[in-house]
Amino acid sequence: MNVKRRKGGRLSALILALCVLTLEVLAPAVYAETVTPTPTPDPHGAHYYEAAQTDALNLWPAGPSVEAQAAVVIDLANGGILYSKNADTVLYPASITKILTCLLAVENLDPEMSFTMTQSAAFGIESGSSSIYADTDEVFTVEQAIMALMLESANEMALMLGELVSGSEKKFIELMNERAVKMGCTHTHFNNPNGLPDENHYTTAGDMAKILRACWQNPRFRHYVTTSSYDIPPTNKQPETRYMSNHHKMMEGKDYAYDGVLGGKTGYTMAAGNTLVTYARRGQLSLGVVVLNCPGNTVAYSDTAALLDYAFGNFKRLYMGSVMDKLHGNYSISDQFRNLAGAKPLTFPGFTTGTPYITVPEGITADRIDVIRVPHRNAAGLPYNEYVYYYEGNRTGSSREFMKKVPLF
Repeated sequence: MNVKRRKGGRLSALILALCVLTLEVLAPAVYAETVTPTPTPDPHGAHYYEAAQTDALNLWPAGPSVEAQAAVVIDLANGGILYSKNADTVLYPASITKILTCLLAVENLDPEMSFTMTQSAAFGIESGSSSIYADTDEVFTVEQAIMALMLESANEMALMLGELVSGSEKKFIELMNERAVKMGCTHTHFNNPNGLPDENHYTTAGDMAKILRACWQNPRFRHYVTTSSYDIPPTNKQPETRYMSNHHKMMEGKDYAYDGVLGGKTGYTMAAGNTLVTYARRGQLSLGVVVLNCPGNTVAYSDTAALLDYAFGNFKRLYMGSVMDKLHGNYSISDQFRNLAGAKPLTFPGFTTGTPYITVPEGITADRIDVIRVPHRNAAGLPYNEYVYYYEGNRTGSSREFMKKVPLF
């Protein structure tokens, strides 16, 4: 029994020694294979961390971080800027160019007029670009062409509408640039009616907001930009109906529907990234949103939704009539106009087109607003004043005032 115990003890000791040796040999290998966890990649691009310029304003709520390289939110009623990020950075617009093409078409063409597609328009675009495949000598109405332009982003229709308005694409481009200047654009140059890639075709978010607002003031434009779907029946060249749907996915019933979004226009090229203009209304506020150079297919919508949440949730309309009264009184011109019989001094009271409201965050009062008077003449040559309101250099709105004409005697 003792021998057996001795042998068993030796065997146990041997096994223990082997285990220890094995652990010593294997341990370094275990430690060598320890891997440091890989940091989680940042889901945001560099532009996400760029602050909005409006964030620097006192009492102004901080705006959301957005992936877009440039973005602007504008009040459509008075031109007030609610949010501004890289508003003067020159970028490519892509197909949001077409909102200006649409405006010029509705201003100059009868929607019921029929026309025949020219070869230069039908085949003047890049292969594979947005199109309804209109053919040479195919007959459409102007309304069908504009609907194709705004819903399906048909590039050939942009060329055709330009030819119909101005006689040639070149002359239409000149008209586009002239109108952009009149709208107050200072960093914009168009080189085609559709937004296809061209290094001489560029704009900024700030300029695009001005164009966006000016277009909205035309009721016929509003009809086209807010239409969700439209059909073109068979033509002399196409036996099938063309079914078209607005590509803006924030409209009612679409993938990213947002309460209050009325319409807009999408755009994309590799050089421009994704671009988007959006019209929305909720309560007293009617807003336009511009986002330029967004990555991915859906970021333009999430950025726009964040900007609309911010604007609808933080801003109000502020009445400026009391400030206007202090500025000009009743426009007495008694020293300049008296009749020869010594009648009482004549006065020329003013009136505004629309109530003078600005758009500001809660907590900002009228006494903090600066007002600049800018004299103008309308298309008929009649004078009027534009009053532009600023808060710490940021435009918060404007109103117009015309002089009533009264007899001098």
